[in-house]
Amino acid sequence: MSMTEGAAPTGDGPQRLPRLRAGMNIIMGIVVLAYVVGLGVSGEGFNPFVDGLLGFLVVAVPVVVCWLAVVRAEIRRAHVVLAAAAVTSFAVGETIFLTFAAMGRTVPIPSPADLGYLAFYPLMLAALVLPIIRQWKQTSWPVILDGAVGSLGSAAILAVVLNPILGGALESAVSLSTAVAVAYPMFDLLLVAAFVGIGASQGSAVGRRWSLLVLGLVVFAATDISYALLELQGQYIVGGSLDAGWAVGLALIALWIEEAARPGSERSFSVWAIPSQTVPAIATVAALAVLVLASQTWVSPVAVALAAVTLMLAAVPLVFRQRIRLAAMNLQSRTDDLTGLRNRRALYADVPVRLARNGRRRSALLVLDLDRFKDVNDTLGHDCGDELLVMVAARLTGHLRPSDLLARLGGDEFAIHVADSGVEQATSVAVKLGRVLADPFVLQGVTVQIGASIGIAVYPEQGGTLNVLMRKADTAMYRAKASRSGCHVYRDSDDLAGDERLLALEEVRLAVTDDQLVMHYLPGIAVRTGEVGRVEAVLRWSHPLRGLVDPEELVPLVEEAKLTEVMTRIVLGKALDQAAVWRTQGREWDVSVGVPASSLRDTDFPELVQTLLTERGLAVNGLIIEVPEDFLRGDIVRAQAALLRLRRLGIRLVLDDFGSGYSSLSYLRDLPIDELKLGSAFIAPMDENPRAVALVASAIGIAHSLGLRLIADGVETSTTYAALVRHSCDVVQGPFVSVPVTAAHLEDWLASRSRVDRPFGPAGE
Repeated sequence: MSMTEGAAPTGDGPQRLPRLRAGMNIIMGIVVLAYVVGLGVSGEGFNPFVDGLLGFLVVAVPVVVCWLAVVRAEIRRAHVVLAAAAVTSFAVGETIFLTFAAMGRTVPIPSPADLGYLAFYPLMLAALVLPIIRQWKQTSWPVILDGAVGSLGSAAILAVVLNPILGGALESAVSLSTAVAVAYPMFDLLLVAAFVGIGASQGSAVGRRWSLLVLGLVVFAATDISYALLELQGQYIVGGSLDAGWAVGLALIALWIEEAARPGSERSFSVWAIPSQTVPAIATVAALAVLVLASQTWVSPVAVALAAVTLMLAAVPLVFRQRIRLAAMNLQSRTDDLTGLRNRRALYADVPVRLARNGRRRSALLVLDLDRFKDVNDTLGHDCGDELLVMVAARLTGHLRPSDLLARLGGDEFAIHVADSGVEQATSVAVKLGRVLADPFVLQGVTVQIGASIGIAVYPEQGGTLNVLMRKADTAMYRAKASRSGCHVYRDSDDLAGDERLLALEEVRLAVTDDQLVMHYLPGIAVRTGEVGRVEAVLRWSHPLRGLVDPEELVPLVEEAKLTEVMTRIVLGKALDQAAVWRTQGREWDVSVGVPASSLRDTDFPELVQTLLTERGLAVNGLIIEVPEDFLRGDIVRAQAALLRLRRLGIRLVLDDFGSGYSSLSYLRDLPIDELKLGSAFIAPMDENPRAVALVASAIGIAHSLGLRLIADGVETSTTYAALVRHSCDVVQGPFVSVPVTAAHLEDWLASRSRVDRPFGPAGE
């Protein structure tokens, strides 16, 4: 996982597009403002500059904004494309209308412009409804009813407002021009009904992006209705102030499309909340009012019918209350609370039915586990982790077919049942989903890049039941994670590897309880004195059969077994126990201990360290904690706060393996660290590469200029050691000095050193 605060794309090409989009938004605002002001000062009638040039620009610029947004969308969301097409269609119609007006010709009804205008409505309706259709199966009946009641109630009120238009249309002879004239208010009625209904079903999830769309559509529909009423009375004039409504509404819709296409915008968090029963209650009262009004005066049959249906639907919960409650409870028990997807229970209920229904037709089960998800939780907090899971669910949903079944198993694990799919098709789906999840996410201003490991099991060849498929897909997923291949199709040989992994995890757990973990110590030589000034504690596993297991193999197993915190306590305890023994022997050595990032982020960790030191009567300045570079990924402010808590205790801090991938010189300025450690990747090439020597010398110079000590790790030859001495390195360690040894062997090593000429002397010897 890589994370950068407010990260911007790199390279001229990627940077140019965001600047262009931002510039077009500004231009759109300026053009709309100029057009509105121009309408106010130009007077009535067609003005070539205001109604012609600016009138064209106020529809053309939103089109550019919309399609730039479609290009930048990290997922080609169908509803975004449909909305952009709707804006484009309206712009085409407006351009045709302006062409007629500029030529001084009366626009016929119907005209080619009407095709562009009218196409706007079904395209916009499709953009509104499509995301709701995708969530239809996960939506409870009470929510659906609330949306329907809200839609119909608002439509009934709007139908009353449109009485003059609808009444005139019903009384006149049927013709194409009449049909076109009625189509506009009816489409407006549908638009208003749609966004009110969706708002009622979304409730407290209504956010800033939805607000932009609602405001844009309200302005648009209000302008349409005002135009229709004025046209009915023969009072509409081209170039009047009413024309500003379409321009403002179109610009707001374009801004919504721009927001909807932003990376990481799969979910819009609440900006303002609507109590769940507000819209249905208002809609019910409105429907009653329409029926009362219809008893006193003429109201169009459309309005009466809509009001009657609204009341009928509002009464449904009263009549079928128990059945609806049971249906809602059943849906809730099958739905994941966080993502709205099916949960494990729904997966185990639905997939066997799908397998039985399809007989022996092939299908595939995919088990997907996010890579480095724990880093997000540890670095940015569990709230960001939850937000990431919601975004992941949305991305997966957007790239699966309606016939595929997606469920969240728990944590960061998902399952997908892909219908009518063999090995090749399932692998193609897995590769596509892996590529989708590799795109960055934006969490609270931090750009996060994760990945996924996907295991595949195919029905019926690899299992005839869901339980068997799940076990094999899960085994394949762990193989994909271990090999970092992204996805893996189950093979019979995987069972052995899976059994070995489970056995290794159980053995690690047993190693903790049976005290099979031992400490070795790597001495570090102070270059100026040639004496041992520090020792680094190295954890190893004394396996009953395999012998000593190195940290490179042990640590991943520890992390997978969820034993990181336990191991940290064991390492610190054993290292400090040995430090106490050395103190009684008169050896005032500093002891350094590597601590994983998750432990450093624990707010109770400084208290643990203080307790362990106090119990052994050790001074805090004798302990050095090595900070891994992955601790710095993400929110550097939180990292700085965690290190400051340790620094206040008097504990020294060293940045381990500096420069291996994530370090920045700004960290040296901002973090409360005392030492830098260069790893073998920098030190090993020094014998043969002068540029490597120059790079290490520069690092030493930077460290000293900042008042930091520099440790060279992995020193293997006398040539490397001599170069480090020349450039005033502070401490060296590695095979040339000693390999990690037990405390007893360290005593033997010290004794042998005292009997021979030491290759380590003060600088210059």
